[in-house]
This record gives sequence, C-alpha cells and structure tokens, in this order.
Amino acid sequence: MTIPMRLLLLLMIPLRGFAADPPPRAVVVDIAAPRYLATTLNGISMQCVTFDSRSHVLKVLDQPDGPGTLWADCQAAGQSVRGLAAINAGYFTPQGTPLGVVIASGRKAGGNNASSLGSAVWYESNGRSAIVRREKTSFKATQLIQAGPLLAENSKEIKGLEAVKKSARCFIAWDGGSNWMIARSSPCSLAQLSHALAGANPAGFPIHCALNLDGGRSAEIYVSQAIGGGPVFNRPIWNNPVRNFLVLQAR
Repeated sequence: MTIPMRLLLLLMIPLRGFAADPPPRAVVVDIAAPRYLATTLNGISMQCVTFDSRSHVLKVLDQPDGPGTLWADCQAAGQSVRGLAAINAGYFTPQGTPLGVVIASGRKAGGNNASSLGSAVWYESNGRSAIVRREKTSFKATQLIQAGPLLAENSKEIKGLEAVKKSARCFIAWDGGSNWMIARSSPCSLAQLSHALAGANPAGFPIHCALNLDGGRSAEIYVSQAIGGGPVFNRPIWNNPVRNFLVLQAR
C-alpha cells in the first residue's frame, strides 16, 4: 500500500508533546558531620562537639552497680561501643544511685528528682531528640537523662541561678531543630554560663535551649580521632568516677 506523502511527513515528526516528563530530581539534604571545636564565650572556655540529630544520636550508658564498675571514665565508655564522643551525664548520690531518672536503651533507673537538679530532661525516642521541662515529660523514652538546672530556654538566660560558686561545667545545648552540642566548660558559675549561652552562636547555630549536667569533679569529655579536631580527652586527675555517660554514635 502506498502511503500519501503528507501522512509520511507527519509520521516523521517527533512526538515531543507525548514524551514522559523526566523524573523529579532527589533533594539532597546537606547534613554536617560531627566536629570538635574549642571556643570562648564571655571569658568561659569550652570544649564542644556538635552534631546533627538526623544522622547522629546520643546514647545513655549507665552502670547499674554504681560509678566506675563498668567504665573508669567517659573515654572507656565511649570506646566500649565505638562511640565518636562521650561526656558525663546525670547526677548521683554518694551511694552511687541516680539522682533523677535515667533510661539507658529502655532500661529505667532512679526516680523523679523534684529539685532544681532535676528541672528538665534530655530524651531520644523514635528518632526524635529534645530537651523539655520535667513537667512536660512522662519519663518514657528509649534514652533519657534528668538533670538541671536549665541554662537557656527560648534563647533566653535563666534568672536566679547561683552566681558565686565556680566549677567546671558539662552541658548539652540545642537549637530547637536538629543541631546539638555537648560541651565541657572551664570553671564558672551557673549564672555566668547561662548568660554566655542564651542566644549565643558558638558552633554555627543559635542556642535555643541548654541543660546543665553533672559538673565539678564529674566534668569530663572524650572526642575520638574519627571526629575532625580529635582526639581529645579532658579528665583532671582529681575527678571522681561517675554513674552514667552520654555517648555519640551514628544513627
């Protein structure tokens, strides 16, 4: 059969209008790797590890038989689970029992601390991490540390904190989203640290909320060589063994 020339020309025209649209390009989210930095705020020197909770998470390592029974320090605790960094965490009594609620991988210890040393909790559950006041938690999470006082809330300093006693401090700070920081500071008062942290931007993100952890002769920090700026291990020889730790790992 002979095909008319006009029809033949039409058949030769590319059918571009009927071509399938190209698939949408995947959106690549740039998540910064954890890093170590040493900085100074209002005369307070700080050793910090920053991380994004979308890619990394803190895990509680607790010692049910008391301080020093499993790990001598935060370095030993961190290395026991191939952690990238570690810091001491919650308060404990002279007998070694938690002074506040501790949940380590679902295992709960201690009880609700109604004092200022238990005013808030850090928790991780179902892929979400946050710092909230004690009154707003049910104490149900995969990982949880009750501590205090709060050092910053809604980017504002906390009024009425102790302003005389100076000690090395450990704390955890958050921008309200996915950016986090664990840190050890040089000796300072709680009021000085709160004033320095509130709304500050020491690590590339503004501090929305910060929670004080056990300090003084408990204050220690470990950073592995896997983190840029590491390795670092700061634990003065006069420090005491502690009950539990927060260890940074990849999700």
